Amino acid sequence: MGAGCLAVLVALIIGWPISPSLAAQAKSLSLPELALYKGKDRETILLEGAKKEGEVTFYTSNTWLAGYVSQEFGRKYPFIKTKVWRSDSKELLKRLTDEAAAGRFIADVVETSPDYMALLIAAKMFQEVFSPELGPYENSAKIKGKNGVFHWTSRELYISLGFNTNLIPPAEAPKTMKDLLEPKYKGKMTIAGTTTGTQWIGAVMEAYGREFLEKIARQDVNVQNISGAALAELVASGEVPLSPTIFNSNITVAKQKGAPVDWRPIDPVVATTGTSGMVIKAPNPHAALLFLDFLHSKDGQEAVVKGGLSSARKDVASPDQKFKKVYIESKYSPEVMERKFAEWEGLKRRLFISRR
Repeated sequence: MGAGCLAVLVALIIGWPISPSLAAQAKSLSLPELALYKGKDRETILLEGAKKEGEVTFYTSNTWLAGYVSQEFGRKYPFIKTKVWRSDSKELLKRLTDEAAAGRFIADVVETSPDYMALLIAAKMFQEVFSPELGPYENSAKIKGKNGVFHWTSRELYISLGFNTNLIPPAEAPKTMKDLLEPKYKGKMTIAGTTTGTQWIGAVMEAYGREFLEKIARQDVNVQNISGAALAELVASGEVPLSPTIFNSNITVAKQKGAPVDWRPIDPVVATTGTSGMVIKAPNPHAALLFLDFLHSKDGQEAVVKGGLSSARKDVASPDQKFKKVYIESKYSPEVMERKFAEWEGLKRRLFISRR
């Protein structure tokens, strides 16, 4: 009999109260049991386990969550070191599946777009979890399993036109997609070469057709193989005058720092959502569950909103986004989306990269 169980047994015999610490020690939970545990001492168990683990590894495709939000978690739980790896959804999927194939489980929590999360569920990469922070979310924000959820929405943001106001005054900036065809914008546009740019190409293709996309390509559009966040920094510095593949959240943060930038929704605005879940063989499960609790808590979602992102949590006010949105990630099944994405990637190479 372990020391914790013996202490509990002695306490019961002589009538001493059982401390939460002893109760936690007495429980020997498997990882699936821990992930779905709903007892009143859940938080105590997670805190004590996380202190022993000392770290959590977070894979995400969002810059704001990788930076500010993760730092806020560290401020709340200073005894947990947060290790973050950020890349676009495609690279994140590849890294996770490569690690799993090699029998290496490094990530504890994963956060990226729902279409890639669906592929990870199909690969049996997620552990069903319970969280007391599930309540303030609509059922549509949750991907449920038999006993818990695989993942649920952690942020929403939008891809459209970002521009440098020193180079392009707001009164003169494009107001519609067709305005991008004006001669004055030839050679001045850049699109992200990552997943962000591919999603935009797909949205334009479906809204306006191949011929219109070819017309945009003839504007000598540059392709930078960097994230939307990194491209927004180039817009802020003036190296890139304008780009239709900029996240509203990146411009919000840049404006807060005094950068001469603005963001404008021009149809089609690509709405992207991020959802988060726990890896099935997470090496730090206690810390992982605490991280998910925090990320989806009111405090965590308010930290998300500070970066210009929107929240699906019902008691958190999000920025007012009154414009038409295209949810291209959830428009198709994962299998169809995979084929569509490959098609759009091909268009990006043929029309925008090979042309230059």
